[in-house]
Amino acid sequence: MRNSFKTAIFSFVFLSAYIFGQNPIIQTAYTADPAPLVYNDQVFLFTGHDEDNSTWFTMNDWKLYTTKDMVNWTEHPSPLSYKTFSWAKADAWAAQCVERNGKFYIYCPVISSENNKPAIGVAVADSPYGPFYDPLGKPLAQSGLGDIDPTVFIDDDGQAYLYWGNPNCYYIKLNEDMISFSGEITSIPMTETSFAKRENNPQRATLYEEGPWLYKRNKLYYLFWAGGPIPEHLGYSTSSSATGPWKYSGTLMPTEGRSFTNHPGILDFKGKTYLFYHNGALPGGSGFTRSVCVDELKFNKDGSISPMKMGNGIAQGISNINPFLKNEGETIAWSEGIKSQQNNQVGVFIKANKNGSYTKIKGVDFQKKGAKKFTARVGTVHNDVSLEIRIDGVNGKLLGTMTIPRTGGSDRWSIKTTEISPITEVHDLYFIFKGKDTITEDLAFFDYWKFE
Repeated sequence: MRNSFKTAIFSFVFLSAYIFGQNPIIQTAYTADPAPLVYNDQVFLFTGHDEDNSTWFTMNDWKLYTTKDMVNWTEHPSPLSYKTFSWAKADAWAAQCVERNGKFYIYCPVISSENNKPAIGVAVADSPYGPFYDPLGKPLAQSGLGDIDPTVFIDDDGQAYLYWGNPNCYYIKLNEDMISFSGEITSIPMTETSFAKRENNPQRATLYEEGPWLYKRNKLYYLFWAGGPIPEHLGYSTSSSATGPWKYSGTLMPTEGRSFTNHPGILDFKGKTYLFYHNGALPGGSGFTRSVCVDELKFNKDGSISPMKMGNGIAQGISNINPFLKNEGETIAWSEGIKSQQNNQVGVFIKANKNGSYTKIKGVDFQKKGAKKFTARVGTVHNDVSLEIRIDGVNGKLLGTMTIPRTGGSDRWSIKTTEISPITEVHDLYFIFKGKDTITEDLAFFDYWKFE
């Protein structure tokens, strides 16, 4: 009984730390293996997708989110799944996308139907939103042992590299077309110098486990990776070359949280560096239902990195939201009781599951001219459902209340406009969905909003 009580208290404290911060950055689905990309002055974040209630790495497609401010994230339709590859049978695991010469290349580990083993495929698109297609119709690379977790990096001289692997770490030199490679698959020596010694495990000589991520800063190359023993921590090695030899340089993030895996994704954006990773912090979270997080990554003067703990995320956005433009309901900084879905009628939308479900949008700039009207596309299958528009807190100032008409389903919508109390300046905006307490599913559907 005492152990159960301690576990409950720990879980509450651990989860509360994230509720009052910004992590995990996605709360409407379970996400893992973050792969960020900067393009057109915004961040595109590709993630894996853990299916609800998974008891294994059940992952069928990849998800895509974007942000311009690092605090509000917008979900987009899934850009691809394992079915994009005609030769694959399962497992949309950790992938990474890169842009080159106006095209986008995403490297994906999937299970080959031919030999029932993981292989690395590549898909191509003219836009980061997709749709992606498989130009090869076969694997790009397959070593035969642990072909998962690819990371792609284009060096300053134009040479592209692809790293991947568990328990070994491999790399190839990609050709300029990004869908073929020259030379052989090279296995990086698993030495103590490169990855440090793993104690008391004859099966694994070093700390390296999986999840490599190649990065360059000030002529120094960094190979970030997930390390054992299980549960994983994040470590890193450095080199003067993209192909090594690598020197173990320390722990990036110690073992924490309810997920026994982790996966780094490093990004430079508007003068700062960010570390993306995953944990199991959301309700129902575990090693198979994970959640992506982000914190700022800071380097020491000598290029080393002090170990960092899982944090509360990015507290302040680097820009504000314009409420006088059409904004998607799935643009969210934080939410509770909300799930994302998509259909042919409106694309991605969100649904509130119960009374009190809400979304939060940080840094909405109503400007000096202010707003007096609110418009939204909404729907419900119930009677007596409403939407409260508040600022600066779930129980903050009430700007107005909109009655949500019973449309009959998420494929039927109504555009509603309501008067609100005049509002100016910058505020955090909250949408709170209200209905009968007996409703625990499909309380309301929310597509987009706009102020006037």
